[in-house]
Amino acid sequence: MAPALGVFTDVLMIFLVLSTWPTPAFFQIQGDPEVEGAYPSLNVTFNSRTMNLSWDCPENMTEARCLLRHEETGKIIMKVSRMGCSCTFTSMTLHAGATLEVQVTAHQRHLRETLVYANTGVEGTAARNFSCFIYDADFLNCTWARGPVAPVDTQYFLFLQDSRSQGKRETECPGYLKEAGTNLGCHLHGLSRWPFYTYFLVNGSSRHMHIQFFDAILSTKEIERFSPPANTSVHCNESHCLIQWLQPKTQQRLSYLDFQYQLDIQKENMEPGSWNPLVEVSGASENKYNFPSLQPRVRHWVRVRAADARVLGWSPWSQPVHFGSDTEDGGLLRVSLLVVLGTLVCTLVLGFLAKRFFKMCGLLSPIPHVKDKLNDQQDLEHQDVGRKAEPSVMPSLPLASGCGLRSAASQVSRLWSEPAEASPFSTFSINLHKFK
Repeated sequence: MAPALGVFTDVLMIFLVLSTWPTPAFFQIQGDPEVEGAYPSLNVTFNSRTMNLSWDCPENMTEARCLLRHEETGKIIMKVSRMGCSCTFTSMTLHAGATLEVQVTAHQRHLRETLVYANTGVEGTAARNFSCFIYDADFLNCTWARGPVAPVDTQYFLFLQDSRSQGKRETECPGYLKEAGTNLGCHLHGLSRWPFYTYFLVNGSSRHMHIQFFDAILSTKEIERFSPPANTSVHCNESHCLIQWLQPKTQQRLSYLDFQYQLDIQKENMEPGSWNPLVEVSGASENKYNFPSLQPRVRHWVRVRAADARVLGWSPWSQPVHFGSDTEDGGLLRVSLLVVLGTLVCTLVLGFLAKRFFKMCGLLSPIPHVKDKLNDQQDLEHQDVGRKAEPSVMPSLPLASGCGLRSAASQVSRLWSEPAEASPFSTFSINLHKFK
């Protein structure tokens, strides 16, 4: 009984072993898209300028997709049509490297191939401190510094790329800014054709080592520096001064609602620390601000600057515009001078008119004097001879109306001209004449 039981046990063990023995199907490659298959290479290539990833198309391909792993953007997946054997990614920076992958399904097999894109070259040779800014709406300035380990003969080159165009149009800087013969900046004019986001690439070359590249994607909105507002003017009345200015010209298309302004209104010769706070004004179809200022007003100046209301990157200040009087009591001083000058003019005019009036009325006739009888008698004899030759005609002088004092003055004149009784004074005058 025992031997039979042992034989049965052995047969059962052999059966269990044979039932768990692997079949040929167990060794086939499983169709897992995340596992690389043992098939010929897809010959994956990547063009960093056009951001195009391509590979050799296998026969009967039914599905394909591209993957890109980036430090900043993370994982990007793109599906490809059956007839396509390439995919193009949007522009992104690659100076830190990226990992690309192609996954293909063909003949019910899942193929996968990975490509690591690295920034070849010696570490520390790439351009540093890269920055750009737009000014006066149509000018671009970019600057960078030499890599810390770059050789002396390193030369850098800047390329701009329009990410909107299908062929990834690329333009080299037309005007480099040099320092000691090395390109360390670029000046560009004419930005109307460039997109909102522009790709910048700075690569380099040297005879001694391979130079790494640096790339960046910049928004024209973020790098634009507004020009100061134009045509600032001030018009004042008795209580206010109206300040007006024009919206600055920009490279991007903005409405007046996108602008924010600051006004700096100060008195001249202000003490440090006592300046007025800046005035914030939102953009409007007519940019203006009413500054309360009563007459007489002291001397002021105002300047204006602008910014995008969503970014607040302020432009330089406009040129100051001055308004008001030179001194605090300048208005009163001017009025006082005018009053004194008017009073002086009126006094001179009234004096001139009074002199004319009195002269016409005879009040200012020559003062009569004591007559010399001897000389006057000879003069009278000569005058009598003349009267005999010519008839005597006494012209009549017109008298102004209202001159009643003229008769009194005439009587006084006749009294002095009539012969007077002998007096010591007249005797002295006659004797003096004889002595002569």
